[in-house]
Amino acid sequence: MPFINKPFRWVSFIAITSAIAFASWHYTRPKPLEVDLALIAKGNVETTIVNTRAGTIKSCQRSNLAPMTGGQIAKIRVKEGDHVQKGQILLELWNEDLLAQRELAQRQLAMAQERRRETCILAENARRESIRTQQLVEKGFVSSQRADDTNANARSRQASCEAAISDIKRAEAQIHVSQAGIDRTIISAPFSGVIGKISGELGEYTTPSPPGIPTPPTIDLIDDSCLYVTAPMDEVDAPKIRVGQEARITLDAMPEKVFPGKIRRIAPYVTEIEKQARTVDIEMDFLQIPTDTLLVGYSADVEVILERKENVLRIPTQAIRQNNKVWTVDEKNRLVEQSLETGLSNWSFTEIRSGLKAGDQVLMSFDQDDIKAGVAVQPKPQ
Repeated sequence: MPFINKPFRWVSFIAITSAIAFASWHYTRPKPLEVDLALIAKGNVETTIVNTRAGTIKSCQRSNLAPMTGGQIAKIRVKEGDHVQKGQILLELWNEDLLAQRELAQRQLAMAQERRRETCILAENARRESIRTQQLVEKGFVSSQRADDTNANARSRQASCEAAISDIKRAEAQIHVSQAGIDRTIISAPFSGVIGKISGELGEYTTPSPPGIPTPPTIDLIDDSCLYVTAPMDEVDAPKIRVGQEARITLDAMPEKVFPGKIRRIAPYVTEIEKQARTVDIEMDFLQIPTDTLLVGYSADVEVILERKENVLRIPTQAIRQNNKVWTVDEKNRLVEQSLETGLSNWSFTEIRSGLKAGDQVLMSFDQDDIKAGVAVQPKPQ
């Protein structure tokens, strides 16, 4: 019996020792690094450029309106924020004297029209009388002197009729002059839009700007139905930009939204401002009228799309190290350094021409000290 138990005890001893050694190795071995990994897949890659400083939303039409003549503000027919239609009266200066002059001219026109009617009726009657007298002269019933008298009377009456017609034209011209004076005291909307600001109150005096001395406009009218974006681009990027190129517009006020746009104009000169990079201003139209309420003056950023490739193998740009090298994860979840051949690139993604295939995993960050070839890794929990 002791002879049989002795080998068994040795086997048990070896098994227990192995189990302890395995447990000691298992619990003392280095744990895999938790890292951020990205899966290589196909998608779109674009080459883009962005503005150097914040752009601005502007209106296609914006007018700083002021009366053509000075005077006292008598009526303000709108308030800030009102939407107005083209031709709508916005403000009037005191113009009672001009209205009286127009009324006088209108009455003079009415009198001239009545005189014309009277004189022209008499002229027509005198013409017919002259014709009848001439017929009687031809038959020998009256003398030729009588015919001359009736003919002279007809010509005189016709001249009076023509003078009355001239009086009508003069009265109409006087009405136009009076109306022009009234129009100089009225501000009307040159286009439909929204009232941005009103500078002035009832009873205050307003005057046109003297030469070389700008004064605030009385009414700021903005066409909010037509908006575009202007943005400065670095002069180095200017040769790459073309009218008609696609662009993406983002607003600080709506960071979660992206508006598609298209370049409509490139400034023909470089803007030079002291202590700032030289830039070229570009203008972009919204491809679709935004349903959101956009305010003129919103700051905007623009990303111009220079080139695009669709459905190509791509990698997050931040995963690429110097000399186009990346850390990949092999089948044993260990890091392996890999070289790439890349194509189009932007801040988000870079095209992969060779070096990786779809489904590969790459390391996204390199800020851990233990990152090196052969290190076991595991993805961080989401």
